[in-house]
Amino acid sequence: MRYLTLLVEPKGESAFHPLGEELTAAQSIQRRAIHHVELLTDETVLLLAEASGDQEQYREIMERSPHVSSYLTAGEDPWMAVSQFEPTEVVRNSLQLQRESPLVLDTPIRFTADDTLKVTYLGTDDVFSDLYDYVESVDYMDVDVLQTGEYESDGSTFSRMITDRQEEVLETAVELGYYDEPRQASLEDISDVVGIRPGTVGEHLRKAEHRVFSEIVQ
Repeated sequence: MRYLTLLVEPKGESAFHPLGEELTAAQSIQRRAIHHVELLTDETVLLLAEASGDQEQYREIMERSPHVSSYLTAGEDPWMAVSQFEPTEVVRNSLQLQRESPLVLDTPIRFTADDTLKVTYLGTDDVFSDLYDYVESVDYMDVDVLQTGEYESDGSTFSRMITDRQEEVLETAVELGYYDEPRQASLEDISDVVGIRPGTVGEHLRKAEHRVFSEIVQ
């Protein structure tokens, strides 16, 4: 398997999503990395991100955004944020491509000093060729190739931090509003969806939260 590392930035002054535009404009917030991003079956996006700076301003931005359905922050500095939000057409198309193609996104996605995204994909040369064709067909982003070569895993992705079952329970909790304020779902509600006892649901959530945040918030 090979890897391809790209620098990706939107053309012009706008961001890929209004949330990104607001967070970039907030000078007291420094976006560091995206550790997991996924287009869910209800067409919303689940995002696990790392940031530093003014956590309160981040919460204010998320609270007033019409795109955000739920979010959670944890940690001191740097801190982590899990959010679920409505994507723009650009974001939806990009994640749909990722979901339907053999491309594998190797997280974390890093933010550079000027808020450009440093993204690494895994795949074959043929798959990368299809990606080049897609990039050339769109007019909303600039892409520069940084590096390519044989891939060697460093065990850093979100999916390697927790078990498949923990990831399933965590995603279900976010989808149902367990982390909303006020809370919209209980452990029993999550239990009904994933088919395990409420106490086991709680145990999976605690272990997943501890593993993810302990790994990243040093």
